[in-house]
Amino acid sequence: MTGKYWNEKIETMPTEELKKHQLQKLKEQVNHCYQNCTFYKKKFDSAGIKPEDIRSLNDLKKIPFTVKADLRDNYPFGMVAVKSDEICEIHSSSGTTGNPIVGAYTRSDLNVWQELMARSIYTTGGRQQDVIHIAYGYGLFTGGMGFHYGAQKIGTKIIPASGGMTQRQIKLMKDLGATILACTPSFAVYLAEGMAQEGVDPRKDLKLKTGMFGAEPWSDKIRERIEKDLGIEAFDIYGLTELCGPGVSIECPEHDGLHIAEDHFIVETIDPDTGEVLPAGEEGELVFTTLSKTGLPMLRYRTRDISKVQTEKCSCGRTHSRMMCVHGRSDDMLIIRGVNVFPSQIEFAVMCFSELATQYLIVLDRPGALDTFVVKVELSEKAAKDSQLDKNELKNDIQKQIHIVTGISADVEIVKPGELPRTEGKAKRVLDLRTGKM
Repeated sequence: MTGKYWNEKIETMPTEELKKHQLQKLKEQVNHCYQNCTFYKKKFDSAGIKPEDIRSLNDLKKIPFTVKADLRDNYPFGMVAVKSDEICEIHSSSGTTGNPIVGAYTRSDLNVWQELMARSIYTTGGRQQDVIHIAYGYGLFTGGMGFHYGAQKIGTKIIPASGGMTQRQIKLMKDLGATILACTPSFAVYLAEGMAQEGVDPRKDLKLKTGMFGAEPWSDKIRERIEKDLGIEAFDIYGLTELCGPGVSIECPEHDGLHIAEDHFIVETIDPDTGEVLPAGEEGELVFTTLSKTGLPMLRYRTRDISKVQTEKCSCGRTHSRMMCVHGRSDDMLIIRGVNVFPSQIEFAVMCFSELATQYLIVLDRPGALDTFVVKVELSEKAAKDSQLDKNELKNDIQKQIHIVTGISADVEIVKPGELPRTEGKAKRVLDLRTGKM
């Protein structure tokens, strides 16, 4: 492969041609679901619709939504649309309550996933001569295997590090000449902290040039910190176990949204409260329909991820729609004193201060009639050594910024570097003592 496209014909396909492709694949997918999946046949029959009623892309809204509870209620294989011996690989979410979300793959599904991940890695500049260090978890989590499959197709040298063992990860990246880092953004921050503590300078001691980060919402401020601390160009990647894993959309070098693989998915944006489909460009909840998935297809799956979709052609030449970076999930939204607050808003406010590290923790409680709202933040190593730093002034400034961003007041607690808990995977940002959960 040469050039900037993995598959130029697909990635730059004229919009009208792409829509024709989507409609044909949608009809096939709907028919496959109706004929082979008891769950979807019942859903269609209850709604009074048949596959032949889907004649245009606009007819998609006739189909009822699929939600996460459907997958849990039909665990493990109640929504599979093929014979059991056609399923050749199984992954699942890391959910902590109830049944996990299962992803069941046929050989065809794995081929599509590998193709999507190869396209994603290639879009960010990954080539055969690169060395990709994969620090996403392997096993049931889709992250590690998704990147592994995509890198295999490109021919990239793979370091399947998985999660954990920070010091060993740094040594492997250094000794094996990693050029691409793939992990969660919070783990990238964790690795950068580890390098600083061990006296490793990423710009001098490592060959890293690119990072591919996903599996959790992250702000532009976190991106700035990662790029500065690791000396790399950071790219956002998006996916869900329910859809295939990573590879649903990928950020191009223009960094103006993530290109959705519209040859394999249809995306809608809806009002999360009413379910009403919103015009392109308006912020809402993303809903995806798979077009080529055979094992466990999804029709109008509500992701709970909040974003907006731009349909204009990107200056990179790709014609597929772009979703803006997910800044939160509707089911992660906190209601504090009657106000809706996303953890990403707190992250944005905290990251405005160079004196702070990237770690923060939101602590909520209700000892009486009203919620208490505390944001714990860490000083950076440099700020902690600054004898001229006025912590009270800094605290007041942070409180003002949080109020500007969220509209409510928070108590801010500034702690020493390294005092807040770290996780070698998805970051845990909220301790809600009102529910007793973290």
